[in-house]
Amino acid sequence: MSTSSNERSSPAALELIDVVKQYPGHPPVRALDSVSLRIDRGELVAIVGPSGSGKSTMLHVMGTLDRPTSGRVEIDGIELSQLSDRRLAAARARLIGFVFQQFFLLEGVTAVENVANGLLYSGASKSKRLGRAVTALSRVGLSHRLHHRPSALSGGERQRVAIARALVHDPAIILADEPTGNLDSTSSASVMELLFDLHREGRTIVVITHDRDMAAALPRQVAVRDGQLVVPDAALVGGGVR
Repeated sequence: MSTSSNERSSPAALELIDVVKQYPGHPPVRALDSVSLRIDRGELVAIVGPSGSGKSTMLHVMGTLDRPTSGRVEIDGIELSQLSDRRLAAARARLIGFVFQQFFLLEGVTAVENVANGLLYSGASKSKRLGRAVTALSRVGLSHRLHHRPSALSGGERQRVAIARALVHDPAIILADEPTGNLDSTSSASVMELLFDLHREGRTIVVITHDRDMAAALPRQVAVRDGQLVVPDAALVGGGVR
């Protein structure tokens, strides 16, 4: 995706600035090594790398689930890495929508209740939370499955519920971690088409994956190896780096 100079002068949807993440040990393990990356509003980006490359650490840092050892993390122009735990949790709930491979749905409640739970800390009344959950589930094609529990849904439907939960509070960015990893090929294609639809609507989406074919289908790819970007803003073509 090309980016105009006006877009560049506005705050990024997400920006990592010289981010280092180091874990103690003998010797210490540097999982991220001086990573700088800007993702502009409305982009659909794949972060791709093999197991152990640092992409999962990057997801945790981007999603503020883990703090960097040094460097800065900004989402929608807000510098997050130095916030208190309480303020960071509040910013995370407002700014980021998460989609995980394992779905993380509550088995004892319905699809609409699972999605409404994404607004528990918003201050909205229960009726408003449920109304917005219905709208989000309709957006992902599940208006006919509102009152089904996860055990009554297919894998692809459960992932759509998870995407609806990520959308329900209108976040600045959606982080999807291996979103098709537990799905068959037909369900995977359906979920990816939904992500493309959301991108066409202007959503900012980052997909973390080890699947180079999936990554190559996205408009922009960032390759990670040994905690570093292989080539900043690299594009993968046929499994290689351009």
